[in-house]
Amino acid sequence: MTPTSPKLCFIHAIAIVVALASSSLHADEPLASWNDTATKQAIVEFVERVTNKDLPDYVAPEDRIATFDNDGTLWGEHPMYTQLAFAIDRVKTLAPQHPEWKTKQPFKAVLENDLPALAASGEKGLLELVMVSHAGISTAEFEAIVKDWLETARHPRFKKRYTEMTFQPMLELLAYLRANDFKTFIVSGGGVEFMRPMTQAVYGIPPEQVVGSSIKTQYEVKDGKPMLMRLAEIDFIDDKTGKPVGINKFIGKRPIASFGNSAGDREMLQWTGAGDGARLMMLVFHDDAEREYAYGPANGLPDTKFGTFPQSLMDEANEIGWHVISMKNDWKSIHPGDAE
Repeated sequence: MTPTSPKLCFIHAIAIVVALASSSLHADEPLASWNDTATKQAIVEFVERVTNKDLPDYVAPEDRIATFDNDGTLWGEHPMYTQLAFAIDRVKTLAPQHPEWKTKQPFKAVLENDLPALAASGEKGLLELVMVSHAGISTAEFEAIVKDWLETARHPRFKKRYTEMTFQPMLELLAYLRANDFKTFIVSGGGVEFMRPMTQAVYGIPPEQVVGSSIKTQYEVKDGKPMLMRLAEIDFIDDKTGKPVGINKFIGKRPIASFGNSAGDREMLQWTGAGDGARLMMLVFHDDAEREYAYGPANGLPDTKFGTFPQSLMDEANEIGWHVISMKNDWKSIHPGDAE
């Protein structure tokens, strides 16, 4: 690579400043639910850098890929993951057909509403709960059950539908990116077939742009009708190191922007940041107990089993230059319809 002279570097920097200033003057104010902090400015400046053909960081529209975690990034994940709340309700519905669950964990904990025992079962227990409660039916039947549950179930604290527990600033961010010819994807540890029935209506993200964990399915013909049956076997876990694998396998391009909120998103942000050119990596930090929840354990906040944000992740973000979104300081409002 040929070294760049200090004079050229200076001219390059001036060109960027002038182009960004000109673009900002003529653009409508985006991200209305975001406070005017450095975090919001980082988003706007990044988008202008990669969409302005006069700047060296310009990215063609077909390569403007942005990936988003779902739980804790686009909608709430406390007091437990939404899909876990769904699985608990399913277990209670199916319990009369499974008397053995009365003495077998983690089902016993669910039937007795013993949340500490359920949490103590760890990832293995929660995975078993999800697999068993989600299997034995066709994909079409499962989709119908999910849609019905999302219509009727309510969040225990806010008494809203779970689809109303989305984060208004992130909905605006999705719209802002798409208005600038980004293609937005969900890349989540949640079940892909649990998310797909609602992502188009809630986020404007079509089902084919949702990457998630999955259980195995099997093609069968019943009463002359082809269908896919859901099996109680894991097919793919889209979490931690699985996220870059899922991105490569199902999207086929490295993102230039990625957004998460927990240790499960670390590798996705690392993978995004390892690419060439301008990159934007951000983490939502839940530090607003009054309007939502506050948990970490980073920065001394309470520890949690759901959406853990360890101090090591905060330290890595600060060291590398990932942006940490403070719900308390960066967002004017949390949920759609909230008063600012």
